[in-house]
Amino acid sequence: MFSKVRLMILTAGFVAAAVPMTVQADVPGPHPAYLHALSDLRAARHYLNDGWAWGPVKHDDNEAVHHIDAAINMIKEASIDDGKGLNDPFHIDTGLSPHDRFRKANELLAAAHRDLEHAEDVPQARQLRNRAIGEIDYAHTIVDNANRTAHWE
Repeated sequence: MFSKVRLMILTAGFVAAAVPMTVQADVPGPHPAYLHALSDLRAARHYLNDGWAWGPVKHDDNEAVHHIDAAINMIKEASIDDGKGLNDPFHIDTGLSPHDRFRKANELLAAAHRDLEHAEDVPQARQLRNRAIGEIDYAHTIVDNANRTAHWE
């Protein structure tokens, strides 16, 4: 009888000691670089998705958004998802000129690239991460082109 009580107390002590190690609600997720990249990509998307009326710029703008969406989906497919949708409300500085919006979008794309480039290397997600970086870089090139084209409007 004494052994059973001792075993129960010892087991309860181990469980009580393990609980603080497993419950850490304030600790960031296991892939903060991926989550930062998702946030930056969504912000860049919102800065670009403003409905240009001039065809050449509108085409580039829409194509850049397409590549940003592809990068977001690849990151999500790698099982790193913060649960936010592409069209969730996002506050942008509406006082920026169209050219400043392109500049801001490119800053965010560069930040997303850096986040992914320096993210922890998860072997299962490596190929998707590298493809997402390629999409981001291509979107960056398109935004540069759209900004140059917009100067001629």
